[in-house]
Amino acid sequence: MDINVAAVSDPKEVDLQQESKQPTGKPRSTRRWWRWLILLAILSCGAYVLRKGRENSQSRAAQGAAKSVVQSVPVEAAAARKGDISVYLNGLGSVTPFNTVTVKSRVDGQLIKVAFREGQFVHQGDVLAEIDPRPFEVQLSQAEGQLARDQAQLNNAKIDLARYQVLFRQDSIPKQQLDTQAATVGQFEGAIKADQALIDNARLQLIYCHITAPISGRIGLRLVDAGNMVHANDPNGIVVVTQVQPIAVLFTLPEDSLPPVLKKLRAGERLPVDAYDRSGMARIAGGALLTVDNQIDPNTGTLRLKAVFKNQDDTLFPNQFVNVKLLIDVKKSSVIVPGVAVQRGPQGAFVYVVKEDKTVEVRQVAVGTMDDSKVSIEKGLSPGELVVVDGLDKLRAGSKVRLQTIDNSARSRRSDS
Repeated sequence: MDINVAAVSDPKEVDLQQESKQPTGKPRSTRRWWRWLILLAILSCGAYVLRKGRENSQSRAAQGAAKSVVQSVPVEAAAARKGDISVYLNGLGSVTPFNTVTVKSRVDGQLIKVAFREGQFVHQGDVLAEIDPRPFEVQLSQAEGQLARDQAQLNNAKIDLARYQVLFRQDSIPKQQLDTQAATVGQFEGAIKADQALIDNARLQLIYCHITAPISGRIGLRLVDAGNMVHANDPNGIVVVTQVQPIAVLFTLPEDSLPPVLKKLRAGERLPVDAYDRSGMARIAGGALLTVDNQIDPNTGTLRLKAVFKNQDDTLFPNQFVNVKLLIDVKKSSVIVPGVAVQRGPQGAFVYVVKEDKTVEVRQVAVGTMDDSKVSIEKGLSPGELVVVDGLDKLRAGSKVRLQTIDNSARSRRSDS
């Protein structure tokens, strides 16, 4: 009992013992907690690094794939083929009417009728206008009256001449009187011829009162309105008629082109001529060469030529500017490629040829004849080889391409359109 009381009777010692026990438990649990935090942080860092590495590898793979796609250039290609190509001489020309007539009045008078519409197509002999015919009808009546009077006098003179001839045979009148009467008959006969000429002239003036088309063609704008006085010496006339069917085209070629043209003409060959619009892309009409001028212009060194076009659809208009292509030859069995495939460089003309491994090769070529969207290759290319026609600006020698092969005829049609 004493021992227990002694132990209990000293409360300070009990408190010291309890305080010495409590602090020893707290540091142990705190160290354990920090270990878990550090482990968790290490695991999080590892997961983050692993995820970033995976993302980077995927990004590098995507970039590599994109790079491979960029390196493969999309192009269009056409196969070189064997065929015929036309040889043209190109010139500049203007459309000229075959005939141009300024319609004028041949008599003086008042214009009482205009029988045409502006822009109308008329035929030769169609009535275009009418002049007041009444003054000329009066002249005709006057001439016919004078003719009747002179005819009566002639008849009377002839009767007297017959009497004088009988009397002269009877020796009743002198020879002078008979001769005088014969001369009188001759005078009246001359007067009748003059009267008939006046009648014919008056009738002609009446015909001239009806103004007709001198040629077949298209009417221009009216220059005089009905009601105005017109004269035979008016400088402008009433209207202008131009013959447009057929129609001509005058164009020029360099003098160096003259020998082959003359050779064909002397051989009697018909040389086709095509007229194109101002841009030189759209064909307007087709005709044939008619003739060449008889001299070369020394100032320009060019020669004028004249071609004829039927112009049934009125596609050619007088004074219209056109590009002219004169066909002088056709080359057979030529190697032909689209014209856009041929490029120019310091070494001359070249094309990009697509090889079997889908890379391109720069091939120097000798260019021959050019015809619209086609060109013949004299040297450096074989039929069947593929040449690049689209996507040329991104190519270099050895470039990888992604190919789209097109047909030459389709390419030509697309270029023409």
